[in-house]
Amino acid sequence: MEKKERDNGKHWGSWLAAMLLSAVVGAVAALGAVQMNGFPAEAASAKIVQAGDPTVRAQPAQAAQAEQGNISDRIIEAAKAVKPAIVVVVNYVSGGSGLKAQGEGSGIIYDKQGYIVTNNHVVEGAAKLEVLLPNGRNTEAKLIGRDPYSDLAVLQIPAADVTGVAELGDSDKLQVGEPAIAIGNPLGQAFNQSVTVGVISGTKRMMPVTDEATGQFLNEQAVLQTDAAINPGNSGGALCNIEGKVIGVNSSKIATEGVEGMGFAIPINEARQIIDQLMKNGKVSYPALGIQAGDLQKLTASYGIQAPVNYGVVVAAVLSPEAKQAGLEKGDIVTSMDNVKITDSVALHAELFKHKIGDSVALKVYKPDGSERTLNVTLTALPAPSR
Repeated sequence: MEKKERDNGKHWGSWLAAMLLSAVVGAVAALGAVQMNGFPAEAASAKIVQAGDPTVRAQPAQAAQAEQGNISDRIIEAAKAVKPAIVVVVNYVSGGSGLKAQGEGSGIIYDKQGYIVTNNHVVEGAAKLEVLLPNGRNTEAKLIGRDPYSDLAVLQIPAADVTGVAELGDSDKLQVGEPAIAIGNPLGQAFNQSVTVGVISGTKRMMPVTDEATGQFLNEQAVLQTDAAINPGNSGGALCNIEGKVIGVNSSKIATEGVEGMGFAIPINEARQIIDQLMKNGKVSYPALGIQAGDLQKLTASYGIQAPVNYGVVVAAVLSPEAKQAGLEKGDIVTSMDNVKITDSVALHAELFKHKIGDSVALKVYKPDGSERTLNVTLTALPAPSR
């Protein structure tokens, strides 16, 4: 164990831990979870063009109208390409006199063998799952696997019932401002195959994932943000680009009085990794540090606490014997893993995803007494949500 003393004149660690426990524990990420959020958020850059800039050119009205018409045509073609692969997922639960439909969501057929991706909360608690196809036929679906931490699930219907297969795109190449097309079943079967259009409003937006049955906070997840309307029943549907490729799985919607609705989708590149594990194992195994933590920057900004660094994650609680044995404690600030800088929880999750359960990782941490140390921690398995 490497130890480097640092005298900063104050025991800031106890204050950080206290603030974290009192204000953040109820909503922090369980940082053992490897969210499929991929990469740290990056600041957007923009070039401001002055009115006199010689590169600025007026666009003739006819040319602008032609371009707008071309975009509309491409949106129509994109919707035509994806709609045959969008289905209604009906969740039946056991009732007093048999099965009854509890809710409806959307799903995406992504494989010719009948595999469908949807949200975990769409299928949770189901005694039976039924799929309504675009051609009007109903067929029973088998649950292959589901993952509460990413809110994703995989179903399968007979290959003979497949009406279309969606092509998956590359969510890492998305740019803010490009067109986004949401396709799904808002409010259920009555409005199935609905198409709404907007733009990509943001990428890597951190959103909480909670257990549908208990309301328990499970994880934070980096998602795509769009202003394309996403309503109840759209969950599990497709967010597409103008090329007709799926770039996200619609997952949630925020709508409050006085605020225009914001739609969110799980990036398809992150969803693929979950889908692959669900198809292979029926579940997803996540490596865990065995801690509960929050972003340092958010705490210092909120409470004005002085810390020896301005990045990293603060340990609120140590949950696993392995983490305790390694020397992690409440108030520690984790700043790197295997010499990779950890700026926040997104960066920590991205590094965790590169490892397996049982791996040993080297963490650089600032201790509550101001010293800097390197701790070797064995990764454990993230436990299933408590019920």
